[in-house]
Amino acid sequence: MIALAIVFAVLGACCSAVGAHLQHKGVRSATKDTGLRLRAVSALVHNRSWLLGFAVLFTCTVLQILALALAPVTIVAPIVVLALPAVAVLNARSSGERLDTTVVVAIGASTLGVALFVALASRHASAVHFPTTAVLLAGQLTAGAVVLFGVAGALTRGLVRCVLLATGAGCAYGLVSVLVRDVTYTFQSAGLRGVPPLPVTGLVAAFAVGSWFIQLAYASGPPDIVVGCQTVLSPLVATAIAIGLLDETADAGGWTGAGLVCGAAAAIVGVVLLARHHPEATSRATPHSAERHLFRAISRR
Repeated sequence: MIALAIVFAVLGACCSAVGAHLQHKGVRSATKDTGLRLRAVSALVHNRSWLLGFAVLFTCTVLQILALALAPVTIVAPIVVLALPAVAVLNARSSGERLDTTVVVAIGASTLGVALFVALASRHASAVHFPTTAVLLAGQLTAGAVVLFGVAGALTRGLVRCVLLATGAGCAYGLVSVLVRDVTYTFQSAGLRGVPPLPVTGLVAAFAVGSWFIQLAYASGPPDIVVGCQTVLSPLVATAIAIGLLDETADAGGWTGAGLVCGAAAAIVGVVLLARHHPEATSRATPHSAERHLFRAISRR
C-alpha cells in the first residue's frame, strides 16, 4: 500500500509541475503584468491554458488524496517537492532561458533537503487517529501564518510578493494534506457518518485560500519560484504538524530531529537562492544596469 501511495504521490508531483506551468501562462496572459484584479478573474475562466492547467491540477489533487488515503502524511506530503525541478525545466524551455549553476544548485538543495527530511521522518511514521483538539490547534496556527504572509505580500511587490504569497499558500496546502489524511483515515475506519465536520470545513477553506494565493503569486513572479516555495513549505508544514501535534511519529528526537532540521534548512536556503538568482530576477535588474551604462556613455560625449 505504501509503495502504491508513493507512485500516486510522484505522479501527482508531475501533474503539479505541468499544471503550474499552464496556469502561470494563463494568469500572465490575462493580467499582462498588471496584477490579478477582479476583472482579470473572468478572463481566466475563458483562458484555454489556465483551464487546461486547472484540469491537470485537479488530477493532481485526486492523486494526492489517493496517496494520503494509503500512507501517513510524513511519507506522502514531501514527495510533492519533485514538482520543483520539473517546473523549473519547463519554464526555462518555454522562455528560451538557461538555468545557471546557482539556480541548479538551489533546485538541488531544495530537492535534497526535503528528500532527507522525508527519508528520516518516514522511518518512524505510522497510521494514527488525529485528536480533534490537536487538529483545531494546527488549524489555528496555520491560519495565523497564512494571514501573516498574506498581509506581508499585500504590502510588497514583484518577486518578494511572489515568494510571500507562495509561502502562505504552502502553509495552507500543508494543512490541507493533514486534513485530507484525517478525513480519509476516519472514513476508512468509521465510515462517512464518523467524519466530523471540523476537518472537512477546514480542508475546504485552506484549499480555497491556498489556491487564491497561488494565482496572486503567479501574477507577480515565475512559476518555478511559486512551485518552489509551495513545494518546500507544504511538506515541511504538513510533516511538522504530523510529528509535533498529531504524534504520527513515535520518536523523532535526537539525531533524527537534528537531521530533520538540517533538511528543512537546506530546502529553505534553496528556495531563497532560487528567488534571488532566478533568470527573471536577473532580467529585471538588467535594464536598469543598461540605462546607467547608456547615461555614462552620453555624458562622456
